[in-house]
Amino acid sequence: MGFKCGIVGLPNVGKSTLFNALTQTANAQAANYPFCTIEPNVGDVAVPEPRLNTIAEIGGSAQRIPARMNFVDIAGLVRGASKGEGLGNQFLANIRETDAILYVLRCFEDDDVTHVENKIDPMADYETVETELMLADLESLSKRRVTLEKKVKQNDKDAVQTLRLIDLAIPLLEDGKPARMAKIDDDDLKAWKMLQLLTAKPVLYVANVDEDSAATGNDYSAKVFAHAEAEGAQAVVISAKIESELALLEDAEERTEYMEALDLKEPGLDRLIQAGYRLLGLQTYFTVGPKEARAWTFRDGWTAPKCAGVIHGDFERGFIKAETTAYDDYVAHGGEAGAKDAGKVRQEGKDYKVKDGDIMLFKFNV
Repeated sequence: MGFKCGIVGLPNVGKSTLFNALTQTANAQAANYPFCTIEPNVGDVAVPEPRLNTIAEIGGSAQRIPARMNFVDIAGLVRGASKGEGLGNQFLANIRETDAILYVLRCFEDDDVTHVENKIDPMADYETVETELMLADLESLSKRRVTLEKKVKQNDKDAVQTLRLIDLAIPLLEDGKPARMAKIDDDDLKAWKMLQLLTAKPVLYVANVDEDSAATGNDYSAKVFAHAEAEGAQAVVISAKIESELALLEDAEERTEYMEALDLKEPGLDRLIQAGYRLLGLQTYFTVGPKEARAWTFRDGWTAPKCAGVIHGDFERGFIKAETTAYDDYVAHGGEAGAKDAGKVRQEGKDYKVKDGDIMLFKFNV
């Protein structure tokens, strides 16, 4: 299953540099001028998962296949994008297709890298982007209202529900607050998502700092974190420049030495991807055998049949049971055989909610 995070920000804040580092490719142009990214670039990124290596070693697996996440480098937005300025219309269309938004905010000074508004102020950058998204949402909702009002007069129940949600969102947006701040009942979640509001998407704030601030952050990134905390959101500090240099080092020992020299315990990209996982409420289960050990992505709260469907639809449709071992039990008892001898392998049915780290063997019949 693919989860897609859109990398968003003003021109020249480090979006493409970050994308290049994430994907370890040079597909996205990283140039010092606005709109160097003309088409959205999509990269498939392996999710860092040390447990996969441990399981593979114990299980004697020939291959190790990590879970993956999609990142989209989207063309830089400028003031007026909601009215079509710059590459506004394209930007807005591309971002609608993502599951979450990564706001890359410039938290570094560099005279060689111009800023589209000639000042370094990450929160002003954020407000520019967020305002354009809110204006686009308002325009979209206002247009839909006209059609819905006619359907409501015809007693269309779906239209009544949708119009009620629109009337909840519009005052919020007019007050300068993103749609994600709305409190939505569980019964309304499906209809709410169908509105496809840009500002309803979960957000991760990425403070792109200079090399000297990669380990500790700086005054600029502190403002980003304060805002994220007030909103109940997540934020990470990252130096896109350092990460792009790390991505070029193929030798693990070289990478470790480079990070140690900068007082970094782990690559910033690892923290970024893990934060993206948490943002979307994602977790990992594993399958293991002689051919391969594999990590699979699922949403927190999913049942065993739904998780089985991540592998193949037939697994979900014909689900019988799931042979399940907790990661700690698998490791402690040296694999499947030892876990079975210790009585740690469970037979779980259709109502079982899979837990992060579970090692699964699905039984099905189609």
